[in-house]
Amino acid sequence: MKVPFRLLIAAILFAGIFSATMRAQSPEGWHDELVDHMAGKWTMTGPVMGGIAHHDVDAEWVLDHQFLRVTEKTAASAPAGERRYEAIWFLGYDATSERYVLHLVDVYGGRFSETLGYGVRDGNAIRFVFEYPDGPFHTTFQWSPENNSWQWLMTQKDKAGKWATFADLKLTRAAL
Repeated sequence: MKVPFRLLIAAILFAGIFSATMRAQSPEGWHDELVDHMAGKWTMTGPVMGGIAHHDVDAEWVLDHQFLRVTEKTAASAPAGERRYEAIWFLGYDATSERYVLHLVDVYGGRFSETLGYGVRDGNAIRFVFEYPDGPFHTTFQWSPENNSWQWLMTQKDKAGKWATFADLKLTRAAL
């Protein structure tokens, strides 16, 4: 099949314009001095839904430094009775909307993975709001420079309309 010369030229011009526009909207890498502190290997512990979590967390910059990919998994050393969990978080920033975005993909499947969290920074904390099908959920990442640690506080609104703690997790640097 022969493609008309004019159509070929138009496609090439469109591709060039589209590519230049995307580069203008997506500068080379995203840098955030607060989020940079989360990169690395962590040990996570704390209460989750009435139990205690023992997770390994590994965070690294990916996709041309546009997202911090945070991989979370139940630690091999966790007690045998602990509910197993695995998740991948993608933390990025939307410069146009001036807000953080957080994609969560985990063992609970597509239903909850379709909801994005949107966050704003307040000092050393970023508070994300997720509007899940069963109600609002907040995740706050709080950096503690004096302890070189993070707190992940997760709260949800119950059926009575009251906020309750879902998880209160502490991340400390993993021993290498």
